[in-house]
Amino acid sequence: MDRPFYINKIFEVIPQLLPYLLVTFGVVAGTVAVGLLLGFFLAKGRLSKRKWANRISGFIINAFRCTPSIVMLFVIFYGLPTLIWAIFKVDINNWSKAFYVIIALGLLFSATAAEIMRSSYLAVPKGQREAALTSGLTEKQAFMRILLPQAFAVSIPNLGNSLIVLLKEGSLAYTVGLIDVMGKGNLIISNNYGGYALETYIALAIIYWVLTIAVEQIFKKWEKSVSKGRKSI
Repeated sequence: MDRPFYINKIFEVIPQLLPYLLVTFGVVAGTVAVGLLLGFFLAKGRLSKRKWANRISGFIINAFRCTPSIVMLFVIFYGLPTLIWAIFKVDINNWSKAFYVIIALGLLFSATAAEIMRSSYLAVPKGQREAALTSGLTEKQAFMRILLPQAFAVSIPNLGNSLIVLLKEGSLAYTVGLIDVMGKGNLIISNNYGGYALETYIALAIIYWVLTIAVEQIFKKWEKSVSKGRKSI
């Protein structure tokens, strides 16, 4: 006989899950930091006039984009300790599982970040750079004061969408034992011997829905604010 569905259990579970959002947010923040840093160099390579740099960056981006998140997560989790030990004789097996998740998702996010940076930079009219140099600005000043703000404004919608995708992909962290919001949900189900699974997953879905809507609204307001600033110049 099927067990009855208890809607009240959803609202009992949510408060148990919310504290673990701190772990989820920490993983997302670390992933974004790693992804943007590596993505900058990949984008620079893609924009380089040197063929070797362009090809290497393009190969890395395509390789990361073609790798499923769960595969990259397991490759890093099981492969990185072996590689570090083979090269440096350092045992990192006891390091926090969050470290492996951040590295794995950061590598994947770097490919998306690189393409966002490259396309946003190319979206800025070339005349902007030439006008800035003509006015007496150096190459660095032209990039920082003229090109970068415009490219950043163009990139905001894509960054917002990518962050939403990253937030959802981060739910895979529980597969390597990280206790984030998703991991806590699975622990609750295990502690109940498989009971209240549907209620728990609905509670998780509600949390992710709220987070997704919040991120979407924040980036929409951010984009609107930056666009107003551009119009006022």
